[in-house]
Amino acid sequence: MSGTQVNISAVKRSDFGKGAARRLRRTGMVPAVIYGHGTDPVHVALDGHDLAIALRQPRVVFDLDLDGTEYVCAPRDVQRDVVRQILEHVDLVVIDKAEARDRAAAAQAIANATAAAEEAGVDVGSAVEAIEAAIAAGEDPEAAAAAAIQAAVEAQHALEDAQAASAEAEAEAEAAEAGEGAIGAPADSADAADEEA
Repeated sequence: MSGTQVNISAVKRSDFGKGAARRLRRTGMVPAVIYGHGTDPVHVALDGHDLAIALRQPRVVFDLDLDGTEYVCAPRDVQRDVVRQILEHVDLVVIDKAEARDRAAAAQAIANATAAAEEAGVDVGSAVEAIEAAIAAGEDPEAAAAAAIQAAVEAQHALEDAQAASAEAEAEAEAAEAGEGAIGAPADSADAADEEA
């Protein structure tokens, strides 16, 4: 099992509605629905703490155990409280083993790219966004990670060059102003001396 595949147990639930969901959340559980691949929707409850920790991983895959039935799922929609950021509901879609492998490869590419971006001193967020976009376009995750890091490094160098050019232009402008002030000062004192005479 990879670092993005998480074993979690689920409990089937039969109470529905806002009140039932609130009661469930008060006990530390999060309501969820499992659907996809021609199966009927299954309403379950997941441990809120375990779920919150698992959802921090990119492209996480859940190995759910529900009364002896195994489901391999991925989060499709995660609903959080707007203010407190507490998990309110999760939609899980059933995926096959090939999709789970693809998600694991993408997660590994993102982790590698994040480490490389931090090492190179470039913006990690923009590198991850570029990888996500490339993967969504169907590119190989490792190739997308390498291209994203290269693009982020080039963007960082371009930004540094632009900042250096801006600082140089400001310094030249200040030097020009200081030079004009020095030339103008004797002329003013000379005019003042002429007026006194």
